[in-house]
Amino acid sequence: MKKLKHSEYILAIKPVLKKLLDAVLAKYPYASILAVDSMGNMYSSAKTGISITEIPRYANCGFVIKAYDGNAYGEYSFNEVSEELIPEILKKLDEAMSLKNVAKGGLSLCEYKQMTDEPCTFSDSSEYEIAPWEMGDDKIIAKLTELKDALMATDKRVINAAARINYQKYTKLFLSKNKDMIQSNMWVEAYLTIAAKEGDNVRDNYCPFSGRCGFEIMDEMQKGVKKASEVVIELLSAEQIVPGTYTCVCNPHVTGMIVHEAFGHGAEMDMFVKDRAIAQSYIGKRVASDLVTMHDSGNAVSQTGTYFFDDEGVLATDTVIIDKGILKTGMSDAQSAMYLGTEPTGNGKRESYKRKAYTRMTNTYFEAGKDKVEDMIASVDYGFLLENPSSGMEDPKNWGIQMMVDMAREIKNGKLTGKVFSPCILSGYVPDLLESISMMSDTVELGGSGACGKGYKEFVKVSDGGPYIKAQIRLG
Repeated sequence: MKKLKHSEYILAIKPVLKKLLDAVLAKYPYASILAVDSMGNMYSSAKTGISITEIPRYANCGFVIKAYDGNAYGEYSFNEVSEELIPEILKKLDEAMSLKNVAKGGLSLCEYKQMTDEPCTFSDSSEYEIAPWEMGDDKIIAKLTELKDALMATDKRVINAAARINYQKYTKLFLSKNKDMIQSNMWVEAYLTIAAKEGDNVRDNYCPFSGRCGFEIMDEMQKGVKKASEVVIELLSAEQIVPGTYTCVCNPHVTGMIVHEAFGHGAEMDMFVKDRAIAQSYIGKRVASDLVTMHDSGNAVSQTGTYFFDDEGVLATDTVIIDKGILKTGMSDAQSAMYLGTEPTGNGKRESYKRKAYTRMTNTYFEAGKDKVEDMIASVDYGFLLENPSSGMEDPKNWGIQMMVDMAREIKNGKLTGKVFSPCILSGYVPDLLESISMMSDTVELGGSGACGKGYKEFVKVSDGGPYIKAQIRLG
């Protein structure tokens, strides 16, 4: 395995940033600087053609200063810095700090204490086997085209296919009076997509892959070709499900989306500050079966949501949200934790240096249980094995959940019948669903394809997952 190297630009500009920080600290009691140098590309080979595209959200380079004036915090972001520009940057920061004085419409300002600034010197980076810049664009596209052609050749009913891979590589430097922290990470996500037609019936399927790794993930994509094709052919015979509440076994991808939507956003503690999450009134209370222990961890597992420290200079932690069915805490950014009187959990994340830090999930998952998957299926008189989640949403204020699942495999008398239903909408009241969990498999799997938005914006990388779970679930 190889270690990522830190950005040469960030290392070169660091002395100037330290001078800028000293200048800010001469006026303000607390200040920090986050420097980001990030790149991200998308490679795709489809029946319609090939594409190599920079991903704007993941390709950015810039800085953000955060300062404290004794009762409030302000920020200023910029993408050019030099010793000559320091006076102009200080002027812009002063203007940003003065904006609180023009608040209108009956708004009141919260007063905050000064952030703690425990000494920390840190430098580390993630590992990889094959880097895209080492592999080269031509070889990447050739491999994706090989995968696309393999998908097209699996069955005469296949009418379209594509193979895609995205990555982001970034270096982040965090400086304050007592902190000097730098990290470099790379994550990769990839997809096989396939469409098939029989008569007038057209169905599609996608197979995701992800990791905190390099393009060695293409080996997993190769192994996924057969499965992706088999599923889309099965979907051609799928029927509509009769709405009702069923005993269901969820695979780790469906479990992950339940985790993310059920106690993901609703346990982000900046939602507590805004009184937008019912979870804050259930701390210390039962919200799930005894079998359920839920983590949000930036450092205990390795996936697309993993990092060494967050965008506020707080080291990543492993936060236990639910412990044996009891809601213990939420996750928080530093400023929300200060408002609530709690400790920050290392979940302060920015979409880019241009954006505010919000409380965001990292890698969110249920712990493993003790059951075998075959025993879980054998215990079902009539129900479904749920696979392939495609989208989801929640209502943190009222604990409603709604998800789309593309595959429900019928189980009758403890055996899969081969009959499939699609699409299915999973819905319900979060505690009812989680309290009905009666079995959990002894292995855990996480996936991190796609991105998570704060509402409809502020997209960041996360992952989610868990074991297979058995629960009572409303399907329609």
